[in-house]
Amino acid sequence: MQIRTVRKEDYAAISNLIMTAFSKSPSGYSNEAELVEKLRLAPTYRKSFEVVADQMGQIVGHGLLNEVKVKNASQSTTGLCLAPLSVAPAKQKQGIGQQILAELEQRAKKAGYPFISVLGWPDYYSKFGYQRASLFKIKPPFPAPDDTFMIKALTPNGLKGVNGTVQYLPAFGI
Repeated sequence: MQIRTVRKEDYAAISNLIMTAFSKSPSGYSNEAELVEKLRLAPTYRKSFEVVADQMGQIVGHGLLNEVKVKNASQSTTGLCLAPLSVAPAKQKQGIGQQILAELEQRAKKAGYPFISVLGWPDYYSKFGYQRASLFKIKPPFPAPDDTFMIKALTPNGLKGVNGTVQYLPAFGI
């Protein structure tokens, strides 16, 4: 299996993967495939921040990072959020999501981003160093269970002095 940067010819397979993976999840499908299409049109979209897990020509996993800002009354800090991460249901629990996440984190760190936030399963993301964002006085712009809104510093001081409310790209419709 290879974790690689997305190609245009992957788009249809990615949409199908996302719809299948999320529709079989406990939270269900909420237009995540359409969100990915909108995020690709954002001015800050970086192709290098969208990767797939390619297993002999079949897309079995996908992950996308996009820019967010953490804002308060006196400052704004740009970081990234993971939205979405998906793995084909038949391929879950084999480390594919972990490999996608590790690759995206490495690329984000190399590009100089200080942190990645995620809204997701606490039991899963905490294994990779993600912590409740509220511990850093960082909150989502919408109601969310405290343990599901998480963040990870990509450098030792990646969250130093960062606090406030996360501001997502307009594609999120928030």
